Amino acid sequence: MSDLSLAPDAAAALLRWYVDQGLDEAIGEEAVDRFALPSPVAVTASVTPMVAPGATPAAPTPIRPTAPLPPRAPVPLESPQLVEDAREVARKATSIAELEAAVRAFEGCALKRTAKNTVFADGVIGSPVMIVGEAPGADEDRLGKPFVGVSGQLMDRMFDAIGMSRERDLYITNILFWRPPGNRTPTLAEQAICLAFTRRHIELARPKLLVLAGGTAVKAVLDTTEGITRLRGKWTTLRLDDGTEVPTLPTFHPAYLLRTPASKRQSWWDLLSVDKKLKDLGAR
Repeated sequence: MSDLSLAPDAAAALLRWYVDQGLDEAIGEEAVDRFALPSPVAVTASVTPMVAPGATPAAPTPIRPTAPLPPRAPVPLESPQLVEDAREVARKATSIAELEAAVRAFEGCALKRTAKNTVFADGVIGSPVMIVGEAPGADEDRLGKPFVGVSGQLMDRMFDAIGMSRERDLYITNILFWRPPGNRTPTLAEQAICLAFTRRHIELARPKLLVLAGGTAVKAVLDTTEGITRLRGKWTTLRLDDGTEVPTLPTFHPAYLLRTPASKRQSWWDLLSVDKKLKDLGAR
């Protein structure tokens, strides 16, 4: 081995240079894998007690078994009873004002605990057209009104093209009254709980026709597994619990149109179909 010793002054100067360069730790010449499991031999050697020469090794101390942890309580799931509770509360409402108060007081949906506001409805009660969307977004959650973000502004322009507005001809809501965190798709349990109120909402609003905006709203309200692309533009009839039948048209959600502008042509046909249906019903 070569002699690498340095004079004290030179060694001190070298150390200062190392520090100035940010080299403040000494490492070995070979890399060490800190994530590798220690070998059994290494583990044995590390725990073997030292025995004096000529002494009898003491018997190893038995390892006491660790006491088992107490079982964790099962994570509570949303019970089907919550859906029945929501239906019962909704049935008792005899006006939209009572229904809104019931929704705002209802604590059975977990989404309420993460939302800023309850988003109930907007527009004019008694309007010929009722629009039911999917769920509030960030803007809706902040302002407490449905369809007030970018997609809502597009929807306003679309209906304005056929001479309708939310200030005069439209009543707007969602199947959910609280924003899902991160705008995630609501669970089936969340949809079922809120849908109990939504169906009663439609009964009390008594629109001439219903427009369902988006696949989630279509599947929930019509209780179907068919996708929006297959159902869009096809009139159907929604039969409510009180026996009321409402002409219903599934259509694309405005947020989808913002992502897929080519689909605006199909939505324009849907708007023309709404205009024609209103005229056939004598509502325009």
